[in-house]
Amino acid sequence: MITQRPKGTQDWYGENMHKRTIIEDLAKELCNTYHIKQVITPMFEHTVLFQRGVGETTDVVQKEMYTFTDKGDRSITLKPEGTAGAIRAYLENNLYAESGPTKLFYFTQAFRYEQPQSGRLRQHHQFGVEFIGSKSPLAEVELITLITTFINKIGLKDAKLHINSIGCKDCRKTYNDALVSYLKKHEESLCSTCRERMKKNPLRVIDCKVPTCKEIVKDAPRTIDYLDEECKDHFEELKQLLTDLNIPFEIDTGIVRGLDYYTKTVFEFVNSEGFTLCGGGRYDNLIHEIDEKQDIPAVGFGMGIERILYFLEKENVELAPEPKIDLYIGILGKEVKAKAFEFVTNLRNEGIITETDFMDRSVKAQMKYANKIGARYVALLGADELANQKVTLKNMENGEQIEVDFDKFIDHMKNATIN
Repeated sequence: MITQRPKGTQDWYGENMHKRTIIEDLAKELCNTYHIKQVITPMFEHTVLFQRGVGETTDVVQKEMYTFTDKGDRSITLKPEGTAGAIRAYLENNLYAESGPTKLFYFTQAFRYEQPQSGRLRQHHQFGVEFIGSKSPLAEVELITLITTFINKIGLKDAKLHINSIGCKDCRKTYNDALVSYLKKHEESLCSTCRERMKKNPLRVIDCKVPTCKEIVKDAPRTIDYLDEECKDHFEELKQLLTDLNIPFEIDTGIVRGLDYYTKTVFEFVNSEGFTLCGGGRYDNLIHEIDEKQDIPAVGFGMGIERILYFLEKENVELAPEPKIDLYIGILGKEVKAKAFEFVTNLRNEGIITETDFMDRSVKAQMKYANKIGARYVALLGADELANQKVTLKNMENGEQIEVDFDKFIDHMKNATIN
């Protein structure tokens, strides 16, 4: 071995790959029913997109981004999250000129240089949705409903909706003054990062994970008490809609999210141990930050695939197993290889999962292999079968063995594999 995979990354194969496929297929199916269209954006963008969109005072921009200078002397960054790139694509491709709202979903890799933890790696994968063009709290409700449906369909039980409002730029000014006034009384006990945040973006202190800072902010002023009339009305309408639709929620004033583009609604789905399954919220100013000519509201969420798998493991949720191999065709001699592979190809074209021998194994070894991979049936094809134009077919579950004419074999297997 020349090297191993870098810290904070993983290889996808086997059972985990199968589970990931189920998760992504379910998410895609749900998005289709919600009339949400898929978007794919580059794995890297110009660094300025994340500096302006995500926020220069966030941990993501200050500490976690994979940034490099390319051969054209341009500053390039691997995507730390999916929203900024999706919104850049929305603007650059003039999607705002189409009838709104615009609803986009994506599966993307994201890169953050941080300490690997349960369900979060330096290279991780996100399922995200962006709902662009609506100021109505009903947009938040649509995404919350989609997430709730996904959680139920995937089989998770321990994930509760937490919501908060962090207001807009106008009411944030009043709040920041109150927060800074409080934090100054405890400044010496804050971590060095939070002392810097006090000057540039006080709200980030609420999100600090350092135990001493977490203890200090327990009694700090909360955004929800400083909302202006518009933000307060928005939050009240959201709560009423959730109540009327019987969607349980908890108001959690500690949620501020880690990215600067959020305004008004922020939300997370959290389990009983405090682990976050997914998070999102409204970002009415992000589009204007990226393109000053545009002023379009939006709301979205991101859900980590690795975090979903972590939750599934915590709750011992079993997903559907990989489909069984319907048929293994054993090859008994060189003279039947072509005919055997003709059957393999035709059966696969009919949707029948078929495997055959590529290793020149003995008959005994082939039967052993067919049993190991869980084939439901085994068809043996040798010189005698070729001469008689018949296939010897064995049912591996009950041991029953029959002969089937070549010209009836495909139809026979189609009927046999229906059950």
